[in-house]
Amino acid sequence: MIGKTTGALRPVCRKGSLLLRKRSVCVLFGGVSPEHEVSLRSAESVLNNLDPAKYNVFPVGITREGQWILFGGRDYSMLSADTWLTCPQNRPAAISPVRGQGLLSFENDCVVREHIDVVFPLLHGENGEDGSVQGLLQLAGLSFVGSGVGASSACMDKAVTKLLCAQAGILQTDWQLVTQKSWSRGAQGCMEKAERAFSYPMFVKPAGTGSSIGISKAKNREELEASILDALRFDDKVLIEAFVDGREIEVAMLGNDSPCASVCGEIEAGAEFYDYEAKYLADSASFYVPARLDSETEERVRETAVRVYETMGCRGLARVDFFVRRADDAVVFNEINTIPGFTSISMYPKLFAASGIAYSDLLDKLIALAQEA
Repeated sequence: MIGKTTGALRPVCRKGSLLLRKRSVCVLFGGVSPEHEVSLRSAESVLNNLDPAKYNVFPVGITREGQWILFGGRDYSMLSADTWLTCPQNRPAAISPVRGQGLLSFENDCVVREHIDVVFPLLHGENGEDGSVQGLLQLAGLSFVGSGVGASSACMDKAVTKLLCAQAGILQTDWQLVTQKSWSRGAQGCMEKAERAFSYPMFVKPAGTGSSIGISKAKNREELEASILDALRFDDKVLIEAFVDGREIEVAMLGNDSPCASVCGEIEAGAEFYDYEAKYLADSASFYVPARLDSETEERVRETAVRVYETMGCRGLARVDFFVRRADDAVVFNEINTIPGFTSISMYPKLFAASGIAYSDLLDKLIALAQEA
């Protein structure tokens, strides 16, 4: 195969008397994950808001089967419509783990090599948010938006997150762990143990999914069993959590060594809880930005969000979710998401818009943070 590079042909832009090179940004989307569809929607929004005067953009999609494709179109609505695979300008692609090679795409017998300054992973959930892609990018010597391998992996695993936050003294929901092995050895015993610790309702969650995939609210033994079986379809570790009667509050985080927290947002699910359907399909949820909290409680939530972010070793961005308990206004940590949704209705960009950072400016800041040493 014959190799060539287009790196020397990158256009430049002028700002005053300075000649500035555009930065090349590879946006990764799709992925082999139950959250594939959400990723397509996030990528559409991000690609439509990256300033073409500042960036050369290389949209790389990963199919549900794991093929990497450099999307050749400019109509990004094809992503959310899931018709992007039909674009005739598409080319097979890969990020090389060999340092200095960057993005490779394949055209007939030619390998086209593109220099990449920053990779923006929008791969929600498994095989994208869990440290796997971050490991590839680290091997390749590429700067990327978001947390590194360790923090990504730890935040993706809700059990590990809870253990680390407990060590840091952060108040959180009470929980128990059920593994595929312990369930196989004694399902009744697992449920009886949970019933001794918690009253109904309980929440059941796979340890390693986001977007509320596989999460159920169990009101009795029959529903608890069905919920655990459903969650085990997505992960071999499942959390059973005590119900917290509280307001659902979210905070967006931005930064590396000196992170800042956005204003708080509040969600009223309009359903049993804020599940996948309420997040992305139905129109039942209500959002309040800023949240309906007094200033003292809001400040405690934001301070706790920073503590969680730093405890987990995050960089770039994250969304931290809490309950503010109705009985006493206690701030109870729920979970953290290192690649939060960037869809048109996602809370992460909404929270920073309310904090004074517009969507396109937020992307600029994230790309700049990725290139910090």
